[in-house]
Amino acid sequence: MGSRDLCRVYVIDPAKWEVLQEVEPPGIPWAAVATNGEMHFTIGEDPDDDRYVYRYTTEVGFSKMFACPEFTGSYLSFDGRNLYLSQWYKHRILKFDAKANVIGQIDVGAEICGHVFVDRLVYVLRGQEKPNEDWRIARLDPQEQTPEIEDVAVVPFAARSLTFDGTHFWSNHRAANETVSFALPS
Repeated sequence: MGSRDLCRVYVIDPAKWEVLQEVEPPGIPWAAVATNGEMHFTIGEDPDDDRYVYRYTTEVGFSKMFACPEFTGSYLSFDGRNLYLSQWYKHRILKFDAKANVIGQIDVGAEICGHVFVDRLVYVLRGQEKPNEDWRIARLDPQEQTPEIEDVAVVPFAARSLTFDGTHFWSNHRAANETVSFALPS
């Protein structure tokens, strides 16, 4: 869990929801994803908020992995093998191999403010920030040559980020400063 405004990352005890450690990243943390015992972050660096992907481990701390293509990128997801990075205004999610090469691209047809893997499918928060924060959750199969994007729910708030705990989805309701848990309609 992190805070963009405070430029801090917090290690949380998930059983007690207590802060175990406060860490200062090398820039503004925009997103994070757990990856086989490590964490990966999208971090913006001054003066232009150029975006980079960093690895974080408790043993080493932050280590820069690679620059985001065109220095743009925001949300991250992980399929158990590959890292995925979304580019909000380019309406796409990029798939990376272990050497930080782009090996795939998924065009989602809208701005992206979060994505997560659930049972080999990608769920994407997509829509339009301005003028009225119009967001939907879409589902797609990244194994398809040209994934069919299916909107499965309307999000009635200004959502940012998306994760799944095995039962429920979670997002941030930015304007209300709340974390929201929900299930998708069947």
